[in-house]
Amino acid sequence: MDFKKLLKKLTPKKVNVTTPKIKKDTFGNFILAKKALISVLGLATYARFNILNKLRIEGLDHLRELPPTNVLFVSNHQTYYADVMALYHIFCSVKWQYKDRLNNPLYFLTPNSRTYYVAAEETIKDSGWLPKLFAYAGAVTVRRSWRAKGTEVQRGVDTEAPDKIRKALSAGWVVNFPQGTTKPYAPVRKGVANLIKQFNPIVVPVVIDGFRRAFDKKGLRLKKLGTTLSIKFKQPIYFDESYTLDEIHDIITKLIEQEPERKPDYERMGKVYRGTDPDKSNVEKLHDIEVNLE
Repeated sequence: MDFKKLLKKLTPKKVNVTTPKIKKDTFGNFILAKKALISVLGLATYARFNILNKLRIEGLDHLRELPPTNVLFVSNHQTYYADVMALYHIFCSVKWQYKDRLNNPLYFLTPNSRTYYVAAEETIKDSGWLPKLFAYAGAVTVRRSWRAKGTEVQRGVDTEAPDKIRKALSAGWVVNFPQGTTKPYAPVRKGVANLIKQFNPIVVPVVIDGFRRAFDKKGLRLKKLGTTLSIKFKQPIYFDESYTLDEIHDIITKLIEQEPERKPDYERMGKVYRGTDPDKSNVEKLHDIEVNLE
């Protein structure tokens, strides 16, 4: 008897078992953990927006035909975190066909994990453990060159910030508050015009109101109940090469309604984007481009 052949037959064959890879986002955060975190935070804050206060949404239909990436939301800013959390509620609810308010929080069963928001690095670090936890849900942290801890400063531009924002745009939707502060009618920083000029995203202007009355500056503590909160999404637009940085800056300032005094209308206010627009139907690949965020 050939014992070698018998032994070979009796020896169990090796089975190649491949361990499934745990998916991560573009910044290396675990997507399942992000979704779980967004769901928990969303359920915990639902009452703030739809029971204790009332959130009214305008222009939600504009979001339904947007591509999944390279979309930049530019908004005025009233609190550090309540504004962002309200936008997360809305982005998660888009697929549920809600019209002008958040009817129920079931949309957090399938949260949108491809949303990012630009936040000041020191704000995240100095606001306690909850903002640090929330940052995992999609914060793109940048170091402001003009302001730190509530005071005016002058320091070098954060050279890593443009690449972070480029990566976020390549992966999903990005919310940017171009004033860099919650102070009303603060000047819009020209860095947003540089980003738009270089990365050529679809731009969605957003106007929010009521958050400053309802919440404290951080947006963590309720200040007044029964407040009507509003978020208005305006027509998505994009800017071709004919627009200058100054034009883009001034148009964005006007569209997010942060002009202390009304100025004459521009003859053109960006090109209207529609989902069937052949010029923007395919999202352009973003390259490594240095952008001045001043």
